[in-house]
Amino acid sequence: MSKRADFYDAPAHDYLRYWDGRDYENAAEQAAIRRLLQGQHFDHAADIGGGYGRLCVLLQEFAERVTLAEPSSRQLDIAATFLADHPRIEHRQMQADALAFDDAALDLVTMIRVMHHIPEPSTEFAEISRVLRPGGTAVIEVANLAHARNRVRYLLKGQRIPHLPVDIRSPENRHDDEIAFVNHNPHTVIEQLSRAGLRTEQMLSVSNLRSTTLKKVLSHRVHLAAEVASQRMLAHTFFGPSVFLLLRKP
Repeated sequence: MSKRADFYDAPAHDYLRYWDGRDYENAAEQAAIRRLLQGQHFDHAADIGGGYGRLCVLLQEFAERVTLAEPSSRQLDIAATFLADHPRIEHRQMQADALAFDDAALDLVTMIRVMHHIPEPSTEFAEISRVLRPGGTAVIEVANLAHARNRVRYLLKGQRIPHLPVDIRSPENRHDDEIAFVNHNPHTVIEQLSRAGLRTEQMLSVSNLRSTTLKKVLSHRVHLAAEVASQRMLAHTFFGPSVFLLLRKP
């Protein structure tokens, strides 16, 4: 499974429109980031693989400068419009395994909804560690292989959750020219991050109540309140489909 930087350049992948109808998921992720960064302020933050800048506007609450670091030229074109009223957000084309920042240049790095495209993230983690200053912070989201439904599925098959990433693409889409889609064992990811010099300090379980039915029967306010209440409570069970990790570089 190869790494590709141009997947989201294709017109079929309208990532801005992807978020239509996903208000719960977007709000759940923003709530997690706010909780992990609460009370902190940074000089220079970068959102790695941030698409059109969905979360960069949020990061302005916590940093004097924000850089959208995105490999897709099409997403950066969309960002030019989406972020037009946010002059403190810089847009730069780069890939996560070759970050165009000097050593120790950043105080905060976020990487959300990117890990599912990276089967083997050691190079990316090394790059994040390199560009963070000592004492710097990272927030990394993990597409969670060990979520509650998967644990039940593997249990019924008499199997343990795999240590290595699992390709979640349908068989007909498993071609070399397709971008990878994998879920990771969060225990493995935490070990990989440690080897890269990034210490895990907090975890949150995110999108715990992702359900079409719940979206229909609950108001957005109630649905989100229940999500926020569950994020820390369910963190160490890796319950939800996403795990958010707060990391420090010693």
